Amino acid sequence: MTGLILPALAMLAAPTQNAEAAPAAPIALPVLAGTVPMDAPQPADQSDPPELRDALDDPASTTAVAVERPPAPKHSRGDSLEGLNRTMFGLHQALDKAVYRPVAMGYKTVVPKPVRSGLRNMLSNLTEPIVFLNYLLQLKPGKAVKTFARFTINSTIGLAGLVDVAKAKDVALPHVPNGFGNTLARYGVGPGPYLFLPFAGPTTLRDVMGGPIDGAILPVSVGIPFNRVEFQVSTAVLGGLDRRVEADPELRALFDGAVDPYATLRSAFLQNRAAEVEEIRHPTRSPEGGTELTDPLDDPGAGAVIPPPPSNAHELQDPLADPAATPATP
Repeated sequence: MTGLILPALAMLAAPTQNAEAAPAAPIALPVLAGTVPMDAPQPADQSDPPELRDALDDPASTTAVAVERPPAPKHSRGDSLEGLNRTMFGLHQALDKAVYRPVAMGYKTVVPKPVRSGLRNMLSNLTEPIVFLNYLLQLKPGKAVKTFARFTINSTIGLAGLVDVAKAKDVALPHVPNGFGNTLARYGVGPGPYLFLPFAGPTTLRDVMGGPIDGAILPVSVGIPFNRVEFQVSTAVLGGLDRRVEADPELRALFDGAVDPYATLRSAFLQNRAAEVEEIRHPTRSPEGGTELTDPLDDPGAGAVIPPPPSNAHELQDPLADPAATPATP
């Protein structure tokens, strides 16, 4: 009896043990459209979105190398200190409008024109020894002799220079400005950067270097009264006021309608200064670098340079002709 019960109990316990040993089957969950299964591998975290590619790019081609463009210049040619110069120009314009021009116009109203002309001639005559010495340094003895003759005539017959007798047609010895800046240019010293100084106006580094040497010639060689501060200040003030009065019409005409007055004045000054220097270097040649100085882009308000018409401009041209085609052989 006992032998029959024990095998029966063993048979009933066997399925329970097999069920516990067998692994649990996974429960199938419905997968919704657009969702990612939980057991699917997750993509790597990307902080930056993928770059968009040009649809016309060839995937087999090599990666294009980006071409670096040169930075745009921050100043015009020959004006490396343009930012500072424009600031000084604005300051000068404000002072000129508030102080300088009103005082100059008052000087013009109070002092009669003959007196102003006489003072201008006298101050100009005092610069003739400076012009004479610089002509000697430039190895131009002929012009030095003419300058000496002009100074002698105006200092005697012209009543110490009050009357410019030498510029009359019979004498024909007009005043020609010259200074140590021209002497430096004569021996190859470049103009350096363009400068604009309040009350002094446009200039170059070369002229700034030559100015003190010109100003020291008379005080050192002659002495009194040229070395007195009172004489130097009074002549500088009178000369500055007179130059401002004489330049007023030209400045008005120059700035009238100018889009950029600073660039207009700079262009005009550099052209005139280049012509003076070229006359010192090569009297029979045209100024060097004329194409640069006459660049219409220097002044945004300037018009484009119009080339001269061809020699056959008077002939009528066929509007349908191809300008690139070779002319037909007759």
